[in-house]
Amino acid sequence: MELLLPILLGFLACLVGGLYLLGVFRQRRPGEPPLDKGLIPWLGHVLEFRRNTLKFLERMEKKHGDIFTVQLGGFYITFIQDPFSFGGFVKESRDKLDFRKFAVHLVYRVFGYKTVEGEHNILHNSSNKHLKGEGLQELTQSFMSNLQNMMLHNIGSAAEDRTWKEDGLFRYSYNVVFRAGYLALFGNVPPKSEQSEEKAKERDRTESEALFHEFRKYDQLFPRLAYGVLPPMEKLAAERLKTYFWDVLSILKMKTKDNISGWVWDIQQGKEEMGIDMSMINRYMFVLLWASQGNTGPSSFWLLLFLMKHPEAMKAVKEEVDKVLKESGQEVRPGGPMVNLTREMLLKTPILDSAVEETLRLTAAPLLTRAVIKDMTFKMADGREYLLRKGDRIAIFPFSSVHHDPEIHPEPHSFKYDRFLNPDGTKKTDFYKAGKKVKYYTMPWGSGVSMCPGRFFATNELKQFVFLMLVYFEFELKNPDVKIPEIDLSRYGFGTMQPVRDVQFRFRLRY
Repeated sequence: MELLLPILLGFLACLVGGLYLLGVFRQRRPGEPPLDKGLIPWLGHVLEFRRNTLKFLERMEKKHGDIFTVQLGGFYITFIQDPFSFGGFVKESRDKLDFRKFAVHLVYRVFGYKTVEGEHNILHNSSNKHLKGEGLQELTQSFMSNLQNMMLHNIGSAAEDRTWKEDGLFRYSYNVVFRAGYLALFGNVPPKSEQSEEKAKERDRTESEALFHEFRKYDQLFPRLAYGVLPPMEKLAAERLKTYFWDVLSILKMKTKDNISGWVWDIQQGKEEMGIDMSMINRYMFVLLWASQGNTGPSSFWLLLFLMKHPEAMKAVKEEVDKVLKESGQEVRPGGPMVNLTREMLLKTPILDSAVEETLRLTAAPLLTRAVIKDMTFKMADGREYLLRKGDRIAIFPFSSVHHDPEIHPEPHSFKYDRFLNPDGTKKTDFYKAGKKVKYYTMPWGSGVSMCPGRFFATNELKQFVFLMLVYFEFELKNPDVKIPEIDLSRYGFGTMQPVRDVQFRFRLRY
Protein backbone atom coordinates (compact mmCIF):
# COMPACT_ATOMS: atom_id res chain seq x y z
CA MET A 1 0.00 0.00 0.00
CA GLU A 2 2.89 2.34 0.81
CA LEU A 3 4.33 1.76 -2.67
CA LEU A 4 0.96 2.08 -4.38
CA LEU A 5 0.17 5.55 -3.03
CA PRO A 6 3.16 7.36 -4.71
CA ILE A 7 2.37 5.57 -7.97
CA LEU A 8 -1.26 6.69 -7.82
CA LEU A 9 -0.28 10.26 -6.95
CA GLY A 10 2.22 10.29 -9.80
CA PHE A 11 -0.41 8.98 -12.21
CA LEU A 12 -2.88 11.60 -10.98
CA ALA A 13 -0.30 14.39 -11.45
CA CYS A 14 0.42 13.21 -15.00
CA LEU A 15 -3.30 13.03 -15.74
CA VAL A 16 -3.95 16.53 -14.45
CA GLY A 17 -0.91 17.83 -16.34
CA GLY A 18 -2.07 16.16 -19.51
CA LEU A 19 -5.55 17.59 -19.17
CA TYR A 20 -4.02 21.03 -18.59
CA LEU A 21 -1.96 20.74 -21.76
CA LEU A 22 -5.08 19.67 -23.63
CA GLY A 23 -6.74 22.91 -22.55
CA VAL A 24 -9.47 21.22 -20.52
CA PHE A 25 -9.17 23.63 -17.60
CA ARG A 26 -8.91 26.89 -19.52
CA GLN A 27 -11.75 29.28 -18.79
CA ARG A 28 -12.52 32.78 -19.95
CA ARG A 29 -11.31 35.35 -17.45
CA PRO A 30 -12.99 38.71 -16.85
CA GLY A 31 -11.99 41.19 -19.55
CA GLU A 32 -10.93 38.55 -22.09
CA PRO A 33 -12.56 38.01 -25.52
CA PRO A 34 -15.25 35.33 -25.84
CA LEU A 35 -13.64 31.88 -25.64
CA ASP A 36 -14.68 28.94 -27.84
CA LYS A 37 -12.59 25.82 -27.18
CA GLY A 38 -14.59 23.40 -29.31
CA LEU A 39 -15.59 19.91 -28.30
CA ILE A 40 -12.31 18.04 -28.90
CA PRO A 41 -9.60 18.53 -26.25
CA TRP A 42 -6.39 20.13 -27.59
CA LEU A 43 -7.55 19.96 -31.22
CA GLY A 44 -10.45 22.31 -30.54
CA HIS A 45 -11.78 23.63 -33.86
CA VAL A 46 -8.71 22.84 -35.98
CA LEU A 47 -10.46 20.29 -38.21
CA GLU A 48 -13.24 22.72 -39.15
CA PHE A 49 -10.71 25.55 -39.46
CA ARG A 50 -8.57 23.57 -41.90
CA ARG A 51 -11.61 22.35 -43.84
CA ASN A 52 -12.84 25.89 -44.59
CA THR A 53 -11.20 28.80 -42.78
CA LEU A 54 -13.54 31.38 -44.31
CA LYS A 55 -16.77 29.64 -43.29
CA PHE A 56 -15.43 28.87 -39.82
CA LEU A 57 -14.50 32.48 -39.08
CA GLU A 58 -17.83 33.72 -40.45
CA ARG A 59 -19.60 31.30 -38.10
CA MET A 60 -17.52 32.38 -35.10
CA GLU A 61 -18.10 36.06 -35.86
CA LYS A 62 -21.84 35.52 -36.10
CA LYS A 63 -21.76 33.68 -32.77
CA HIS A 64 -19.32 35.86 -30.78
CA GLY A 65 -18.90 39.21 -32.54
CA ASP A 66 -15.83 40.86 -34.04
CA ILE A 67 -13.27 39.52 -31.54
CA PHE A 68 -13.06 35.98 -30.14
CA THR A 69 -10.54 33.38 -29.01
CA VAL A 70 -10.61 29.81 -30.34
CA GLN A 71 -8.54 26.71 -29.66
CA LEU A 72 -6.74 25.34 -32.71
CA GLY A 73 -4.41 22.37 -32.30
CA GLY A 74 -3.18 23.29 -28.84
CA PHE A 75 -2.94 27.03 -29.54
CA TYR A 76 -5.35 29.71 -28.39
CA ILE A 77 -5.74 32.28 -31.15
CA THR A 78 -7.68 35.53 -30.84
CA PHE A 79 -9.14 36.69 -34.16
CA ILE A 80 -9.84 40.36 -34.88
CA GLN A 81 -12.63 40.72 -37.46
CA ASP A 82 -13.12 44.50 -37.25
CA PRO A 83 -11.00 46.19 -39.99
CA PHE A 84 -11.02 49.49 -38.08
CA SER A 85 -9.12 47.72 -35.28
CA PHE A 86 -6.38 46.31 -37.51
CA GLY A 87 -4.08 49.23 -36.65
CA GLY A 88 -3.61 47.91 -33.12
CA PHE A 89 -2.52 44.57 -34.57
CA VAL A 90 -0.26 45.99 -37.29
CA LYS A 91 1.47 48.70 -35.26
CA GLU A 92 1.90 47.09 -31.83
CA SER A 93 5.53 46.83 -30.69
CA ARG A 94 7.48 43.58 -30.97
CA ASP A 95 7.86 43.29 -27.22
CA LYS A 96 4.11 42.63 -27.08
CA LEU A 97 3.17 41.08 -30.44
CA ASP A 98 5.87 39.29 -32.40
CA PHE A 99 5.56 37.90 -35.93
CA ARG A 100 9.01 36.33 -36.02
CA LYS A 101 8.41 33.80 -33.26
CA PHE A 102 5.59 32.26 -35.28
CA ALA A 103 7.54 32.52 -38.56
CA VAL A 104 10.64 30.83 -37.10
CA HIS A 105 8.57 27.79 -36.10
CA LEU A 106 6.88 27.55 -39.51
CA VAL A 107 10.10 27.98 -41.52
CA TYR A 108 11.82 25.20 -39.58
CA ARG A 109 8.88 22.83 -39.98
CA VAL A 110 8.44 23.44 -43.69
CA PHE A 111 11.98 24.13 -44.93
CA GLY A 112 14.26 22.73 -42.23
CA TYR A 113 15.92 26.11 -41.67
CA LYS A 114 16.97 27.10 -38.14
CA THR A 115 16.84 30.87 -37.70
CA VAL A 116 19.74 32.66 -36.02
CA GLU A 117 19.13 35.62 -33.73
CA GLY A 118 19.69 38.94 -35.49
CA GLU A 119 19.76 37.64 -39.06
CA HIS A 120 16.43 39.25 -39.99
CA ASN A 121 18.28 42.50 -40.65
CA ILE A 122 20.10 40.82 -43.55
CA LEU A 123 16.81 40.15 -45.36
CA HIS A 124 15.47 43.57 -44.45
CA ASN A 125 18.52 45.46 -45.73
CA SER A 126 18.89 43.45 -48.93
CA SER A 127 15.18 43.80 -49.72
CA ASN A 128 15.24 47.56 -49.21
CA LYS A 129 18.25 47.81 -51.51
CA HIS A 130 17.18 45.50 -54.35
CA LEU A 131 13.39 45.12 -54.24
CA LYS A 132 12.30 48.76 -54.12
CA GLY A 133 12.77 51.96 -56.10
CA GLU A 134 15.80 52.21 -58.36
CA GLY A 135 17.24 48.99 -56.97
CA LEU A 136 14.32 47.10 -58.49
CA GLN A 137 15.16 48.16 -62.05
CA GLU A 138 17.97 45.65 -62.57
CA LEU A 139 15.88 42.75 -61.30
CA THR A 140 12.90 43.81 -63.44
CA GLN A 141 15.09 43.83 -66.56
CA SER A 142 16.56 40.46 -65.67
CA PHE A 143 13.10 38.98 -65.27
CA MET A 144 12.08 40.39 -68.66
CA SER A 145 15.01 38.80 -70.49
CA ASN A 146 14.34 35.45 -68.83
CA LEU A 147 10.62 35.74 -69.52
CA GLN A 148 11.39 36.29 -73.20
CA ASN A 149 13.58 33.20 -73.15
CA MET A 150 10.72 31.15 -71.70
CA MET A 151 7.96 32.50 -73.95
CA LEU A 152 9.58 33.66 -77.18
CA HIS A 153 12.71 31.59 -77.76
CA ASN A 154 11.33 30.11 -81.01
CA ILE A 155 9.99 33.33 -82.45
CA GLY A 156 11.01 33.87 -86.06
CA SER A 157 12.34 30.32 -86.50
CA ALA A 158 11.10 27.84 -89.06
CA ALA A 159 10.02 25.55 -86.23
CA GLU A 160 7.62 28.17 -84.91
CA ASP A 161 4.50 28.54 -87.03
CA ARG A 162 1.20 30.16 -86.13
CA THR A 163 -0.76 27.00 -85.40
CA TRP A 164 -2.74 27.01 -82.18
CA LYS A 165 -1.18 25.31 -79.17
CA GLU A 166 -3.24 24.02 -76.24
CA ASP A 167 -2.31 23.88 -72.56
CA GLY A 168 -3.75 24.22 -69.10
CA LEU A 169 -3.84 27.92 -68.22
CA PHE A 170 -2.75 27.30 -64.62
CA ARG A 171 0.10 25.00 -65.66
CA TYR A 172 1.28 27.35 -68.40
CA SER A 173 1.12 30.56 -66.34
CA TYR A 174 2.70 29.09 -63.22
CA ASN A 175 5.41 27.35 -65.26
CA VAL A 176 6.49 30.39 -67.27
CA VAL A 177 6.42 32.94 -64.43
CA PHE A 178 8.10 30.63 -61.92
CA ARG A 179 10.97 29.70 -64.24
CA ALA A 180 11.64 33.28 -65.34
CA GLY A 181 11.55 34.44 -61.71
CA TYR A 182 13.86 31.66 -60.56
CA LEU A 183 16.44 32.48 -63.23
CA ALA A 184 16.23 36.23 -62.53
CA LEU A 185 16.98 35.60 -58.86
CA PHE A 186 19.40 32.68 -58.85
CA GLY A 187 21.28 33.30 -62.09
CA ASN A 188 21.84 31.89 -65.57
CA VAL A 189 24.09 29.27 -67.12
CA PRO A 190 27.25 31.10 -68.35
CA PRO A 191 27.51 31.13 -72.17
CA LYS A 192 31.21 30.22 -71.89
CA SER A 193 30.35 26.90 -70.30
CA GLU A 194 28.11 25.98 -73.24
CA GLN A 195 30.20 27.53 -76.05
CA SER A 196 27.30 29.81 -77.09
CA GLU A 197 24.62 32.05 -75.68
CA GLU A 198 21.83 30.09 -77.37
CA LYS A 199 22.97 26.79 -75.86
CA ALA A 200 23.22 28.44 -72.45
CA LYS A 201 19.66 29.72 -72.80
CA GLU A 202 18.49 26.28 -73.87
CA ARG A 203 20.08 24.78 -70.77
CA ASP A 204 18.38 27.46 -68.65
CA ARG A 205 15.05 26.34 -70.11
CA THR A 206 15.76 22.65 -69.55
CA GLU A 207 17.03 22.98 -65.98
CA SER A 208 14.32 25.42 -64.90
CA GLU A 209 11.67 23.07 -66.32
CA ALA A 210 13.00 20.20 -64.20
CA LEU A 211 13.13 22.47 -61.14
CA PHE A 212 9.53 23.58 -61.64
CA HIS A 213 8.39 19.96 -61.92
CA GLU A 214 9.87 19.18 -58.49
CA PHE A 215 8.67 22.45 -57.02
CA ARG A 216 5.07 21.65 -57.91
CA LYS A 217 5.34 18.36 -56.06
CA TYR A 218 6.49 20.19 -52.94
CA ASP A 219 3.95 22.96 -53.44
CA GLN A 220 1.12 20.43 -53.37
CA LEU A 221 2.38 19.01 -50.08
CA PHE A 222 2.88 22.45 -48.54
CA PRO A 223 -0.45 23.02 -46.69
CA ARG A 224 -0.37 19.62 -44.96
CA LEU A 225 3.32 20.03 -44.23
CA ALA A 226 2.70 23.43 -42.63
CA TYR A 227 -0.03 21.95 -40.41
CA GLY A 228 2.15 18.95 -39.56
CA VAL A 229 -0.37 16.38 -40.81
CA LEU A 230 1.52 14.62 -43.62
CA PRO A 231 1.10 10.82 -43.66
CA PRO A 232 4.34 8.77 -43.53
CA MET A 233 4.81 8.27 -47.28
CA GLU A 234 4.26 11.96 -48.01
CA LYS A 235 6.71 12.86 -45.21
CA LEU A 236 9.35 10.79 -46.97
CA ALA A 237 8.53 12.50 -50.27
CA ALA A 238 8.80 15.93 -48.64
CA GLU A 239 12.19 15.10 -47.13
CA ARG A 240 13.45 13.86 -50.51
CA LEU A 241 12.28 17.05 -52.19
CA LYS A 242 13.86 19.27 -49.54
CA THR A 243 17.18 17.48 -50.03
CA TYR A 244 16.86 17.99 -53.78
CA PHE A 245 16.30 21.76 -53.43
CA TRP A 246 19.07 22.18 -50.86
CA ASP A 247 21.43 20.67 -53.44
CA VAL A 248 20.16 22.43 -56.59
CA LEU A 249 20.04 25.82 -54.86
CA SER A 250 23.29 25.36 -52.95
CA ILE A 251 25.71 28.25 -52.76
CA LEU A 252 28.39 26.08 -54.37
CA LYS A 253 26.25 25.57 -57.49
CA MET A 254 24.86 29.08 -57.50
CA LYS A 255 28.36 30.59 -57.62
CA THR A 256 28.92 28.92 -61.00
CA LYS A 257 26.09 31.05 -62.49
CA ASP A 258 26.05 34.44 -64.18
CA ASN A 259 23.63 37.27 -63.36
CA ILE A 260 22.84 36.24 -59.77
CA SER A 261 20.51 38.86 -58.35
CA GLY A 262 21.92 41.35 -55.85
CA TRP A 263 19.09 40.41 -53.50
CA VAL A 264 20.07 36.74 -53.25
CA TRP A 265 23.81 37.47 -53.36
CA ASP A 266 23.72 40.00 -50.52
CA ILE A 267 21.63 37.68 -48.36
CA GLN A 268 23.98 34.72 -48.73
CA GLN A 269 27.01 36.99 -48.19
CA GLY A 270 25.46 38.44 -45.05
CA LYS A 271 24.75 34.99 -43.64
CA GLU A 272 28.28 33.81 -44.41
CA GLU A 273 29.68 36.84 -42.59
CA MET A 274 27.51 35.97 -39.57
CA GLY A 275 29.17 32.56 -39.50
CA ILE A 276 26.02 30.65 -40.38
CA ASP A 277 26.79 27.11 -41.54
CA MET A 278 26.79 26.68 -45.32
CA SER A 279 24.28 23.83 -45.16
CA MET A 280 21.83 26.14 -43.40
CA ILE A 281 22.38 28.88 -46.00
CA ASN A 282 21.58 26.32 -48.70
CA ARG A 283 18.31 25.61 -46.89
CA TYR A 284 17.55 29.30 -46.72
CA MET A 285 17.89 29.56 -50.50
CA PHE A 286 14.89 27.22 -50.70
CA VAL A 287 12.99 29.53 -48.34
CA LEU A 288 13.74 32.45 -50.68
CA LEU A 289 12.63 30.49 -53.76
CA TRP A 290 9.29 29.53 -52.27
CA ALA A 291 8.66 32.97 -50.73
CA SER A 292 9.44 34.76 -53.99
CA GLN A 293 7.81 32.42 -56.52
CA GLY A 294 5.20 30.33 -54.72
CA ASN A 295 2.38 32.85 -55.16
CA THR A 296 3.20 34.82 -58.31
CA GLY A 297 2.52 31.97 -60.74
CA PRO A 298 -0.94 31.19 -59.36
CA SER A 299 -1.74 34.93 -59.35
CA SER A 300 -0.80 35.17 -63.04
CA PHE A 301 -3.26 32.37 -63.78
CA TRP A 302 -6.14 34.12 -62.02
CA LEU A 303 -5.34 37.46 -63.66
CA LEU A 304 -5.35 36.03 -67.20
CA LEU A 305 -8.46 33.96 -66.50
CA PHE A 306 -10.41 36.94 -65.15
CA LEU A 307 -9.43 39.00 -68.18
CA MET A 308 -10.52 36.25 -70.57
CA LYS A 309 -13.83 35.82 -68.75
CA HIS A 310 -14.51 39.56 -68.80
CA PRO A 311 -14.14 40.94 -72.36
CA GLU A 312 -14.60 44.56 -71.27
CA ALA A 313 -11.65 44.17 -68.88
CA MET A 314 -9.52 42.51 -71.55
CA LYS A 315 -10.32 45.31 -74.02
CA ALA A 316 -9.44 48.07 -71.55
CA VAL A 317 -6.16 46.46 -70.49
CA LYS A 318 -5.18 45.65 -74.10
CA GLU A 319 -5.80 49.23 -75.21
CA GLU A 320 -3.69 50.54 -72.32
CA VAL A 321 -0.84 48.14 -73.10
CA ASP A 322 -0.88 49.07 -76.79
CA LYS A 323 -0.83 52.75 -75.88
CA VAL A 324 2.15 52.35 -73.54
CA LEU A 325 4.01 50.36 -76.18
CA LYS A 326 3.33 52.97 -78.86
CA GLU A 327 4.40 55.85 -76.60
CA SER A 328 7.70 54.07 -75.97
CA GLY A 329 8.39 54.11 -79.73
CA GLN A 330 8.30 50.32 -79.97
CA GLU A 331 6.16 47.90 -81.94
CA VAL A 332 5.88 44.17 -82.37
CA ARG A 333 6.50 43.14 -85.97
CA PRO A 334 7.86 40.10 -87.80
CA GLY A 335 11.64 40.14 -87.70
CA GLY A 336 11.68 43.19 -85.42
CA PRO A 337 13.56 43.53 -82.12
CA MET A 338 12.15 42.16 -78.89
CA VAL A 339 10.04 44.57 -76.85
CA ASN A 340 12.07 46.19 -74.08
CA LEU A 341 9.54 46.57 -71.30
CA THR A 342 11.09 49.03 -68.87
CA ARG A 343 10.21 49.96 -65.30
CA GLU A 344 9.06 53.38 -66.57
CA MET A 345 6.55 51.69 -68.90
CA LEU A 346 5.24 49.57 -66.03
CA LEU A 347 4.50 52.74 -64.07
CA LYS A 348 2.07 53.92 -66.78
CA THR A 349 -0.56 51.17 -66.48
CA PRO A 350 -3.24 52.23 -63.96
CA ILE A 351 -5.90 49.99 -65.55
CA LEU A 352 -3.65 46.93 -65.40
CA ASP A 353 -2.67 47.91 -61.85
CA SER A 354 -6.34 47.95 -60.84
CA ALA A 355 -6.93 44.57 -62.51
CA VAL A 356 -3.97 43.12 -60.61
CA GLU A 357 -5.20 44.51 -57.29
CA GLU A 358 -8.71 43.19 -57.96
CA THR A 359 -7.30 39.77 -58.79
CA LEU A 360 -5.38 39.70 -55.51
CA ARG A 361 -8.44 40.88 -53.58
CA LEU A 362 -10.35 37.87 -54.88
CA THR A 363 -7.63 35.24 -54.58
CA ALA A 364 -4.98 36.21 -51.99
CA ALA A 365 -5.88 34.85 -48.56
CA PRO A 366 -2.95 35.19 -46.11
CA LEU A 367 -3.48 34.57 -42.40
CA LEU A 368 -1.53 37.24 -40.48
CA THR A 369 -0.44 35.97 -37.08
CA ARG A 370 1.47 37.35 -34.09
CA ALA A 371 2.64 35.66 -30.89
CA VAL A 372 1.52 37.38 -27.67
CA ILE A 373 4.83 37.90 -25.85
CA LYS A 374 3.40 39.12 -22.54
CA ASP A 375 0.03 39.74 -20.93
CA MET A 376 -1.41 42.83 -22.57
CA THR A 377 -4.53 44.84 -23.32
CA PHE A 378 -5.77 45.09 -26.89
CA LYS A 379 -7.85 48.15 -27.66
CA MET A 380 -10.51 48.00 -30.35
CA ALA A 381 -11.28 51.01 -32.55
CA ASP A 382 -14.53 51.74 -30.68
CA GLY A 383 -12.77 51.88 -27.31
CA ARG A 384 -13.48 48.35 -26.06
CA GLU A 385 -10.49 46.74 -24.35
CA TYR A 386 -9.66 43.04 -24.05
CA LEU A 387 -6.98 41.19 -22.13
CA LEU A 388 -4.69 38.86 -24.08
CA ARG A 389 -2.61 36.15 -22.39
CA LYS A 390 1.10 35.60 -22.81
CA GLY A 391 1.69 32.50 -24.95
CA ASP A 392 -1.48 32.92 -27.00
CA ARG A 393 -1.61 34.16 -30.58
CA ILE A 394 -3.58 36.91 -32.27
CA ALA A 395 -4.54 36.90 -35.95
CA ILE A 396 -6.44 38.64 -38.71
CA PHE A 397 -7.79 37.10 -41.92
CA PRO A 398 -8.40 40.02 -44.32
CA PHE A 399 -9.84 37.72 -47.00
CA SER A 400 -12.90 37.35 -44.76
CA SER A 401 -13.04 40.62 -42.83
CA VAL A 402 -12.05 43.04 -45.63
CA HIS A 403 -11.74 41.58 -49.11
CA HIS A 404 -15.22 40.06 -49.10
CA ASP A 405 -17.03 42.66 -47.00
CA PRO A 406 -19.90 43.97 -49.18
CA GLU A 407 -19.85 47.34 -47.42
CA ILE A 408 -16.21 47.93 -48.30
CA HIS A 409 -16.34 46.25 -51.71
CA PRO A 410 -19.87 46.10 -53.21
CA GLU A 411 -20.52 42.83 -55.03
CA PRO A 412 -17.44 41.38 -53.36
CA HIS A 413 -17.46 38.09 -55.26
CA SER A 414 -17.48 39.78 -58.68
CA PHE A 415 -14.37 40.71 -60.66
CA LYS A 416 -14.44 44.44 -61.44
CA TYR A 417 -11.25 45.42 -63.21
CA ASP A 418 -11.76 49.14 -62.45
CA ARG A 419 -12.67 48.73 -58.76
CA PHE A 420 -9.42 50.45 -57.77
CA LEU A 421 -9.72 53.33 -60.24
CA ASN A 422 -11.26 56.76 -59.73
CA PRO A 423 -13.38 58.22 -62.58
CA ASP A 424 -10.39 60.33 -63.67
CA GLY A 425 -8.22 57.21 -64.04
CA THR A 426 -6.13 57.71 -60.88
CA LYS A 427 -5.69 55.04 -58.23
CA LYS A 428 -8.65 54.75 -55.87
CA THR A 429 -7.76 54.53 -52.18
CA ASP A 430 -10.96 55.71 -50.51
CA PHE A 431 -13.16 52.85 -49.32
CA TYR A 432 -15.77 53.05 -46.59
CA LYS A 433 -17.64 50.95 -44.05
CA ALA A 434 -20.53 52.34 -42.03
CA GLY A 435 -19.66 55.79 -43.41
CA LYS A 436 -16.07 55.69 -42.12
CA LYS A 437 -12.96 55.43 -44.28
CA VAL A 438 -11.19 52.07 -44.10
CA LYS A 439 -7.39 52.29 -44.01
CA TYR A 440 -6.73 48.60 -44.67
CA TYR A 441 -9.05 48.02 -47.62
CA THR A 442 -6.92 45.22 -49.14
CA MET A 443 -4.08 43.27 -47.55
CA PRO A 444 -2.86 40.65 -50.06
CA TRP A 445 0.77 41.25 -49.08
CA GLY A 446 0.26 41.25 -45.33
CA SER A 447 1.01 44.37 -43.32
CA GLY A 448 3.47 45.88 -40.89
CA VAL A 449 6.53 43.77 -40.04
CA SER A 450 5.12 40.78 -41.94
CA MET A 451 4.44 42.66 -45.18
CA CYS A 452 5.96 40.85 -48.15
CA PRO A 453 9.27 42.58 -49.01
CA GLY A 454 9.05 41.35 -52.61
CA ARG A 455 5.60 42.77 -53.39
CA PHE A 456 6.88 45.31 -55.94
CA PHE A 457 8.91 42.69 -57.81
CA ALA A 458 5.98 40.25 -57.73
CA THR A 459 3.63 42.90 -59.12
CA ASN A 460 6.10 43.66 -61.91
CA GLU A 461 6.33 39.94 -62.71
CA LEU A 462 2.55 39.73 -63.10
CA LYS A 463 2.39 42.83 -65.28
CA GLN A 464 5.32 41.80 -67.49
CA PHE A 465 3.82 38.37 -68.10
CA VAL A 466 0.42 39.80 -69.05
CA PHE A 467 2.07 42.51 -71.18
CA LEU A 468 4.00 39.95 -73.26
CA MET A 469 0.95 37.72 -73.61
CA LEU A 470 -1.11 40.62 -74.93
CA VAL A 471 1.40 42.02 -77.41
CA TYR A 472 2.86 38.77 -78.75
CA PHE A 473 0.02 36.24 -78.58
CA GLU A 474 -3.56 35.61 -79.50
CA PHE A 475 -5.13 33.45 -76.80
CA GLU A 476 -8.59 32.27 -75.80
CA LEU A 477 -10.35 29.75 -73.62
CA LYS A 478 -10.91 26.42 -75.34
CA ASN A 479 -14.46 26.55 -73.95
CA PRO A 480 -15.57 30.20 -73.62
CA ASP A 481 -18.41 29.14 -71.32
CA VAL A 482 -16.20 27.27 -68.87
CA LYS A 483 -16.88 28.26 -65.27
CA ILE A 484 -14.19 29.85 -63.14
CA PRO A 485 -12.96 26.95 -60.96
CA GLU A 486 -13.47 26.81 -57.23
CA ILE A 487 -10.48 27.51 -55.00
CA ASP A 488 -8.59 24.80 -53.14
CA LEU A 489 -9.76 25.44 -49.58
CA SER A 490 -6.73 23.72 -48.06
CA ARG A 491 -4.56 26.70 -49.08
CA TYR A 492 -6.39 29.30 -47.00
CA GLY A 493 -3.84 31.21 -44.95
CA PHE A 494 -0.82 30.59 -47.21
CA GLY A 495 -1.06 33.39 -49.77
CA THR A 496 -2.63 33.14 -53.21
CA MET A 497 -5.25 30.44 -53.57
CA GLN A 498 -4.97 27.77 -56.24
CA PRO A 499 -7.81 26.29 -58.35
CA VAL A 500 -9.19 22.80 -57.77
CA ARG A 501 -8.82 22.16 -61.51
CA ASP A 502 -7.07 23.65 -64.50
CA VAL A 503 -8.74 25.50 -67.37
CA GLN A 504 -7.78 24.65 -70.93
CA PHE A 505 -6.83 27.47 -73.30
CA ARG A 506 -5.15 27.85 -76.68
CA PHE A 507 -2.64 30.39 -77.91
CA ARG A 508 -0.48 31.29 -80.87
CA LEU A 509 1.92 34.03 -81.92
CA ARG A 510 0.31 37.07 -83.51
CA TYR A 511 2.97 37.29 -86.25
